[in-house]
Amino acid sequence: MIYFVTGNKGKFEEARGILGDVEQRNVGYAEIQADTLEEVAVFGMREVSEKLAGPVMIEDAGLFIESLKGFPGVYSAYVFDTIGNDGILRLLEGALDRRAVFKSVLGYAEPGMEPMLFKGEFWGKITHKPRGSGGFGYDPIFEVGEKTIAEMDLEEKNKISHRGASILALKSWLSSR
Repeated sequence: MIYFVTGNKGKFEEARGILGDVEQRNVGYAEIQADTLEEVAVFGMREVSEKLAGPVMIEDAGLFIESLKGFPGVYSAYVFDTIGNDGILRLLEGALDRRAVFKSVLGYAEPGMEPMLFKGEFWGKITHKPRGSGGFGYDPIFEVGEKTIAEMDLEEKNKISHRGASILALKSWLSSR
């Protein structure tokens, strides 16, 4: 059993879809203001490792938009809560370059172990309007191929997503031990 420390039910469902035996724990931890997802994940892992006995994982992710010089990046959750998808679409009005990348950094540790990081990313583009009713966060405005992430089911999303890649990397590492 791995404790996934998150208050985000969508993230938890994605992790459970890949790892299976995962339990969500919403114990909270300080998310520092940092320049990279890696710094945020390592800092958070140190805190949650002290709070929970057993294997623990956290995941930090961000949407990095090319024409906005990587914004919102490490501030993606705050920006989503503040201006949402409509705000991002307004920032991109008239932008020709709508390329964006989702990045995920998953931290994992067991008692007495230094945190390990597993990463994933995937490229797409920001749509001109939201589409789809699945997923969460920026999923309705992030398009890969002909579909937004919100138009995919969980299995399809997990096969290509940044979070799916980082969780699969952890799963591979766990099975190789």
